[in-house]
Amino acid sequence: MPAILLASIFMAMGMASPAHGQAVEPALEASRQAAEGTRESQENIDEIDARTQELLGEYRANLRQLEQLNRYNASQRRQADAQRAEIESLTEDINNIASLQRAVLPLMQDMVDSLDRLVQADIPFLVGERSSRIERLTRLMDDPSASPAQRYRLLIEAYQIESEYGRTIEAYRSDIQTAERLFEDVDVLRIGRLVLIFKTDDDQVLKRYDAESGTWMDLDKSFMGDVKTAMRVAREQIPPELLFIPVTEPETADEG
Repeated sequence: MPAILLASIFMAMGMASPAHGQAVEPALEASRQAAEGTRESQENIDEIDARTQELLGEYRANLRQLEQLNRYNASQRRQADAQRAEIESLTEDINNIASLQRAVLPLMQDMVDSLDRLVQADIPFLVGERSSRIERLTRLMDDPSASPAQRYRLLIEAYQIESEYGRTIEAYRSDIQTAERLFEDVDVLRIGRLVLIFKTDDDQVLKRYDAESGTWMDLDKSFMGDVKTAMRVAREQIPPELLFIPVTEPETADEG
């Protein structure tokens, strides 16, 4: 009896084993599919995470660029405001210049007239050169194409040249008209605006301009040596030295 029961059990077990295997196999397949699905899901998650990180990086880069653009725009606005303010200032200056020109142009014309009177009243040195300068200035003042700045510059240059005459010594060749005759191409000596002397090449004529009478007067031949030395100094042929030259005594201005 026990042997028959044991055999029956084994037979039952043998008959049950294939059925059990068939029941496990779908479970294993389902488990494998679930694992495969999990792996694919993880890969998708990883891809989404990588894309998310990429987008986050782009977002942060765009934020930095936006900040830079905002700062740049703010800078440009400040520059634009400054330029507008400068334009307003320049416009005001231009309007002021226009009114200033109306006042300056007559003043410059008066300066030309004053310079002309100075040349006319001065001792007669470089008469042609100085008169030509006055004529050019007079034409310039009437030239509509000349700018106020150009007129002013040339006018100031003329005044500076005339000012230098009073502090310099000069020797040059020129024609001199006296009451007696015309002396052509003689040596002329100018010392500031105090002395104007000329001599002929043969040293036979030595004359000094007298500003009080407005005439050329004979100068004592004893001054001939000093006059020649002064001319050499003026031409920078020798260094300056003490000279004895007759000058007109300066007049004292009347008080009151």
